[in-house]
Amino acid sequence: MKSLLILLIKMYWMVIPPAKRRKCIFRTSCSKYVYERTINDGFISGLKAFKYRFKNCRSGAYIIENLSGEIQIILPNQEVLNETEVSERFIKNKK
Repeated sequence: MKSLLILLIKMYWMVIPPAKRRKCIFRTSCSKYVYERTINDGFISGLKAFKYRFKNCRSGAYIIENLSGEIQIILPNQEVLNETEVSERFIKNKK
C-alpha cells in the first residue's frame, strides 16, 4: 500500500504541471509533505498526513501578523503555525 500511495503522488507530479497545481499555503507543498511522511514513516502516517493537509489547506485559513511582527497562519482547525511553516509567497504578500 505504501508503494501505491508513493506511485499516485509521483503520477500526480508527472501528469499535473506545477503551474496548474493549486498553490499550497504551507512552505512544504502538500504532495511533497505526504510523500516524505509516507517514505519515512509508512503508509498509515502518509494517509494521516494527507487527511491533515487536505482539511487544512483549503479555504478557511488566514494569515496574521502577531504583535512581535511575525507572520502566522491560523488553519481551519484553529491551529496556529509560525512563519517558518507558511509558504514564502504569503509572507511576501503580507509584508
